[in-house]
Amino acid sequence: MLQLSPAPHISSSKNMEKIMYGVVLALVPALVGSVYFFGWRVLFLTALSVLSALITEWTFQRVTHREIRCFDGSAIITGILLAFNIPVNSPWWIPVAGSFFAIFVVKQVFGGLGYNIFNPALAGRAFLVASWPSLMTGNWTPPIGGTLSGLSNLDGITQATPLTLLSLSPRASVIHALNSGTMLKALFVGNTGGCLGETSALLLLIGALFLFAMRYADWRISVSYIGSVFAFSGILYLLGINTVNPTFHILSGGVMLGGLFMATDMVTSPVTLKGRWIFGIAGGLLCVLFRTWGGYPEGVSYSILIMNMFVPLLDRLQPRVYGRSK
Repeated sequence: MLQLSPAPHISSSKNMEKIMYGVVLALVPALVGSVYFFGWRVLFLTALSVLSALITEWTFQRVTHREIRCFDGSAIITGILLAFNIPVNSPWWIPVAGSFFAIFVVKQVFGGLGYNIFNPALAGRAFLVASWPSLMTGNWTPPIGGTLSGLSNLDGITQATPLTLLSLSPRASVIHALNSGTMLKALFVGNTGGCLGETSALLLLIGALFLFAMRYADWRISVSYIGSVFAFSGILYLLGINTVNPTFHILSGGVMLGGLFMATDMVTSPVTLKGRWIFGIAGGLLCVLFRTWGGYPEGVSYSILIMNMFVPLLDRLQPRVYGRSK
């Protein structure tokens, strides 16, 4: 009358599908906000990205005679996050190509869910930036009822997003405007130019708080990543190396999107608490270094992808097993 099974013997109501669709639900506020700021084309590009991810995963699993798991939610998340990382004016084939690369090369070739080394959506973005840099970094569209730079007086200087404007026009008047409270408010709300899912820190935080409350993601990674970006950029700001305040750095670009939804990916982030703190702090440091001395204004994608490579090493930082000597 007894049921025998291998350890662990701890039951939980959580399963992979529930967690994955919980993440999808957490991305809905940012998606709705993106439609409000950039129009209905957001849904078109996001749908193409998700369909490309689902079809690629289904085809691969069917051809390789594996269990069909394309509807477990992970491919949908990859499709949404990949779409969140492209400009809204991108041609239709950009999200299709990015999701195909993310699922086929980064995820399935490595063994599928749980075996991929890199975050698929971020790797897909890196592939798109390397392949079509002009479409990914210079194809910006101003939000509806707003401006590309976040301030109307700056749009007359150059057609650039706030983060790009920092590297293109480091004049005193521009720096003063970027450090203003009006700019920071625009960045927090999301009424600026940028990739279609990264502009609103407020809506991303709302979704992330849901994940933390449900324990679908670990807040330690997000706090350490975003906090280290704030701390290290603040140090460089006090030293006079950086010209904009640290609040601008955490609200601009993809810091919030990457720190809240990509660095926390359970497959490509450490399993130990100590490893998660190191992962986030080191990733934030790399982001600041890339933004300060790199040739590309953004550094979020590459900072997280680099730290993905160190996850197996960080997973070795685990507490001593009970009953085993050091």
